[in-house]
Amino acid sequence: MQVEITLDCDDPDRLAVFWGLVLRCQPTPVVPGRYVALEGETLTVTLQRVPEPKIAKNRMHLDLIVDDLDTELARIESLGATRVTLEALREYGERWFIMADPEGNEFCLAQRATAEDESS
Repeated sequence: MQVEITLDCDDPDRLAVFWGLVLRCQPTPVVPGRYVALEGETLTVTLQRVPEPKIAKNRMHLDLIVDDLDTELARIESLGATRVTLEALREYGERWFIMADPEGNEFCLAQRATAEDESS
C-alpha cells in the first residue's frame, strides 16, 4: 500500500523546496505551479495549491521522528521552519517540538526516548 498525504498551500513550488530538503527527497512537479509530489518508498507528500489561506490548526499533521532532535531542529529551522512551541514537550516517551513550515502548516519534530532517558 502506498500512502499519499496532501498538504494544501499557497505556493507549492516554493514549499516543495522546503519539504524536499526536510524530507530529503526530490520534488516532482505533476502539474507545474499547481501540484508537486515528494515521493518516498511508502509515503508520498503532495503539495496542492488552493485559493484559501490557512486559518486554523491543522486537523492532520506529519510527525517527523529523528535520532537527534537538536541536530534536526537546527537543520530544519535553517531551512525556514519556525517553532510553535519554544521549549521541547515531553510525553509518551518522546521529546518533541511543534513546528510550522514557511506557510504556517504545523508538524511535529520528535525523538523517541532512549533506554538511558527512561532510566533517569
